[in-house]
Amino acid sequence: MTSPDLPAELRAALNAKLEGLSRSDAAGRATMISETYRAGGGSGTIRTETDALAYALARMPATYAAVVASLNALTEIRPDFSPTSLLDVGAGPGTASWAAAEVFSSLHDFILLDANTALRTLALDLTRKSGRLRGITYELGQARTFVAHAEAADLVIASYMINELNETERTALIDAMWARTKDTLLVVEPGTPAGYARIIALRARLIAAGAHVIAPCPHDGGCPLVAPDWCHFSQRLQRSRAHKQVKGADAPFEDERFAYVALSRTEIAARPSRVLAQPDVGKVEVAAKLCTPEGVAVARIPRRTKADYASARRWRWGDALNNLRRPGESRDP
Repeated sequence: MTSPDLPAELRAALNAKLEGLSRSDAAGRATMISETYRAGGGSGTIRTETDALAYALARMPATYAAVVASLNALTEIRPDFSPTSLLDVGAGPGTASWAAAEVFSSLHDFILLDANTALRTLALDLTRKSGRLRGITYELGQARTFVAHAEAADLVIASYMINELNETERTALIDAMWARTKDTLLVVEPGTPAGYARIIALRARLIAAGAHVIAPCPHDGGCPLVAPDWCHFSQRLQRSRAHKQVKGADAPFEDERFAYVALSRTEIAARPSRVLAQPDVGKVEVAAKLCTPEGVAVARIPRRTKADYASARRWRWGDALNNLRRPGESRDP
């Protein structure tokens, strides 16, 4: 599994850009940008090199961690997947491309797309001395118009960007991304009910178009969760000193909540069940909420089944459970 923490090469490139930057100024800019993003304003407030760097310091580590976690889930189910080309839609500072490059050593053709000039400039600066991302192509333009004419890629990724579009624009982009997908499309969104709703709508549309879910779902059927519940996951990442300063945080780690779906043109014969929340580990049993091929279930693993109990104690939120045995399982009503 690839680490969720930024690779050393990227950390070094970011640190080099930090020289002479006021951390308090960067923190103020990052706060303003984050508030705009949460309000659905997109990247319009990122206009300068300092804006772009403040955004990268605040959000790049968490976005990277979420994309890596999603790609790890994908490779766990398809360990033979070896893409050579990537289309990174709404690439920003290049976060998803860095993540994909770490996960897939087979990648050598990177096409990035974003409409923000400052983020494009930062992305190119960060990759200038990279051994893995040297020679990337970064196109400047609106995703919904460019993607329709882009060259198809083995892997297409859109991370934290479809929330910036209205429903009509989003539908058009989803169709265009799928048309440009040779094999697999990964979409990652914030782990909120609204982010989950966008993922579920995209998932249903592309399944109807012939796509097959790789992860996180163990089936191609409708999502069995009922509101106010929603499917999302959490990835812990370590905070650097600069990250803590920009975020105004003391904790040495951050937990990024995200929702995602990986869809493929290749049908998967069998997909594992998925842990939907952190299991409740007790002295008598381990209780875990699972998404299974048959729907949502609560697995209860009693302590008396020593081997199963010991295994279940190691389950974590988001884990894929292969060859699962569920003694004493009870179904949600």
